[in-house]
Amino acid sequence: MAAARESLLDAAGAALARRPWPAVRMVEVAATAGVSRQTLYNEFGGKDGLARALVRRAADGYLAGVERALAGGGDWERLTAVAEWTAAAAQEDALVRALLTGCWSERLPAPPRGPAPVPAQRRPEPPLPSPPDLVRIVRDRAVAALSGPGTAPAATVELARSCELVVRLALSCVTAPPGEGGIAGLIRTAAPRTAL
Repeated sequence: MAAARESLLDAAGAALARRPWPAVRMVEVAATAGVSRQTLYNEFGGKDGLARALVRRAADGYLAGVERALAGGGDWERLTAVAEWTAAAAQEDALVRALLTGCWSERLPAPPRGPAPVPAQRRPEPPLPSPPDLVRIVRDRAVAALSGPGTAPAATVELARSCELVVRLALSCVTAPPGEGGIAGLIRTAAPRTAL
């Protein structure tokens, strides 16, 4: 069923790229994915479940990109890569932008709130992260990637501040793209290097 689920999410994402979410029809999503409408309902429970899964996939894809950005290079290069990925992902994907900023347009599915109704054959999913949750998650992953064994607690606190500052700078670039020097230039001038 994993292949059908991914096909349905791909079809829903493609439909969302062409028209606002309220105009996306379940029958069209199922037909594009090459499955029955009943399969779609069995998998997601309804349009709200499909929307939640689509948003969850966007959040998971964004966080996977953060992990890739943290995988190599020096400390500042990795933080810069996280900031550049954040801005690029938000520019390319309206769902990622909404997740990061909390600004949901009428074109997008309504931001999922509270626990979702779950089809009987599926387990409940954890709640979707809010913008402050995403800042915390990215900050904590960056701290974990950049701190070594035996890092002093005071150094970890400073590192966490620097990582959060970089994430927040990246978010500011989502809403107001930087000028000359780009994100890397902002980070070089604004983020204290003493913690790294």
